[in-house]
Amino acid sequence: MWRGCKKIVKIPRLELYSLYAIKNAAEYNGHMSPQAQIKVEFERAIQARAKGNEGQARVCARRAAGIAIREYLTQRGIQISSTSAYDLLNLLKEDSLLPSDLKLVADHLTVRVTEEFKLPVAADLIAEAQVLCDWLLNA
Repeated sequence: MWRGCKKIVKIPRLELYSLYAIKNAAEYNGHMSPQAQIKVEFERAIQARAKGNEGQARVCARRAAGIAIREYLTQRGIQISSTSAYDLLNLLKEDSLLPSDLKLVADHLTVRVTEEFKLPVAADLIAEAQVLCDWLLNA
């Protein structure tokens, strides 16, 4: 027991959370369809935005786009060396079949935030990522 601590976290509860997180990660990565994974990411993005965490919302939107890009490229027989959504977005920008407005979306999803952690462009990355994902999954 640590002195001065008001609340003690019990190890079994931590183990339970760890097992729960591992179980969900396995379901997310191994057993869910790409469409279901994308849906989960957009739900997380919306929840993050509702909590005022725009940075996390951007991360979730980017991950959703990465999942869609991976599926799009795999369906075309293209081998993917990176699992990074950021790398996949940059790779997608080079795709000659991608419409120019969606290349702009990929640009928005890879743009660096300012020192104040704000986007330097006026864009709703969740909405833009949804449009990109829809196009990629239906192309």
